[in-house]
Amino acid sequence: MADGPLSEQLVTGFDTMSRQFQLAARYIIDHPHDVALLSMRDQARLAGVHPATMTRLAKHVGLEGYEELRQMYADAVRSGDVGFARRADAQVVTQKLKGDQGFAREILQTHAAQIVHLTEPTQLDAIVSSARRLASAKRVYCIGLRSSHSIVWHLHYILSMIGEKSVLLDAVAGTGTDAFARAAREDVLFATSVFPYTRVTVDLAKYAHHRRIPIVAITDSKVAPLARVADDVVLVQTESPSFIHTMTPAFAVAEVLGALIAGRRAQAARESLLQFDVHLADFNTHIKSRTQTRALRSSKPASSAAKNTCGRKYKGNGVN
Repeated sequence: MADGPLSEQLVTGFDTMSRQFQLAARYIIDHPHDVALLSMRDQARLAGVHPATMTRLAKHVGLEGYEELRQMYADAVRSGDVGFARRADAQVVTQKLKGDQGFAREILQTHAAQIVHLTEPTQLDAIVSSARRLASAKRVYCIGLRSSHSIVWHLHYILSMIGEKSVLLDAVAGTGTDAFARAAREDVLFATSVFPYTRVTVDLAKYAHHRRIPIVAITDSKVAPLARVADDVVLVQTESPSFIHTMTPAFAVAEVLGALIAGRRAQAARESLLQFDVHLADFNTHIKSRTQTRALRSSKPASSAAKNTCGRKYKGNGVN
């Protein structure tokens, strides 16, 4: 990826650099957004070099120090020079070199490795802790906008299926956060946002933190705005050979959270799912054989008989 202010210069001089400079330069080339956001020490740690190496590299390319380099990248982020358009330009070059199949393979292999990373013990600890907090909540308020919307919507959908009290804070008509006015300390805010972070999501999380309402977050960095206020955080990777960051690992985490929550409330989840299955059958939601439909209705909980009369009534009027 060549979308940082110094990427071309670093790439051109890469072969003549020392091994330590190459490690630092590769990090700067591959992570321009992090250069703008993280401290020099954090960047050095991630690059696998001593902090002094970052300073020496900055002077090597003609700058007074690393802070000047970091400021260049921060200015580029604010001006939009390090953004989707520049990444798209880089993708075009890569895609032409590797071909469509080769580029598609690279994207899928990258995403697969990121999901495998979620199986590491520290990651699993974070996922399990998040699931426990969500399962014990009286009500779960879910917010995720733009590319993060599908993540929170999917968990909300799963929680709705298993009978959990989930509230999706969508931004329809500008009223997205209004429902959160009823949130209390026995509830939980589930929030997702990755760089570039969505202001409404971050502001609501800060508001929840101020009111001491627990927060479970999926985000992409320990220094991300959500990570700074959340009680439980699952960190996901978002880098992709594509021009747009990937949400695949975050989506996988949401599915795992939903499954763990259902397992922790097995009996209640089963009863709710039985009613859910019957409801879908009564409204002919999915294409099923008659045998499958009869089997679903025969397993109908007695307490749901009155409710499903409404569904059969509508079906009788020709609504499917």
